[in-house]
Amino acid sequence: MSPRQVWQQMVEGNERFVSGAPAHPRQDVERRTELASSQHPTAALFGCSDSRLAAEIIFDEGLGDLFVVRNAGQVISDSVIGSLEYAVGVLEVPLIVVLAHDACGAVGAAIESTGVDAPTLPAYIWRQIAPIVPAVRRVQRASAVDGQLPDVVDPELVGREHLRHTVGELLRASELISEAVAEGRVAVVGANYRLDEGEAFPVVIVGDVDDPRVDDPRVEDARI
Repeated sequence: MSPRQVWQQMVEGNERFVSGAPAHPRQDVERRTELASSQHPTAALFGCSDSRLAAEIIFDEGLGDLFVVRNAGQVISDSVIGSLEYAVGVLEVPLIVVLAHDACGAVGAAIESTGVDAPTLPAYIWRQIAPIVPAVRRVQRASAVDGQLPDVVDPELVGREHLRHTVGELLRASELISEAVAEGRVAVVGANYRLDEGEAFPVVIVGDVDDPRVDDPRVEDARI
């Protein structure tokens, strides 16, 4: 399947989930037996660890369809890059989806950490959210009036900025993945999942994927 076809399949699955009519495909005993000796996922998904972000459910996919990598705040790391390179280089997936969501606790913690009286976080939690702080700073600077930073930062804007940065950082860090994108073998879609609606909207598209929702007023800077 092409990157475009895989994304369309995921969009259709998400539409079924949103409408309350999921098909629960490829989740039977036969599928389990078929996959016992090997896996052939159609996409890799790197998303936040939030318990409400269950990838196979959101996109109504089946067993063995998605190669899933998750951590809090979908923060790029060596292990994430290595896992996604495995998905592209060995499993030959044509699509990587980076999935963020609104009301993200990691984004909220990153915003809170920039406050003057912010509490000291445990070391490993701080290391996890620290890469999100530059997105907070960029949103603050963009929202400044007469050089005065805003008292309140919109977490949705920060989340989208961090998502765009995550996709860009992945392509900068991985020569294997960036070359696959340049050759047209792989595309990367950065999507934001809305908890109330259940819908995953594209925020960043890199490669041969088309989504008519790029013209939706809820979506900004959808293609880079």
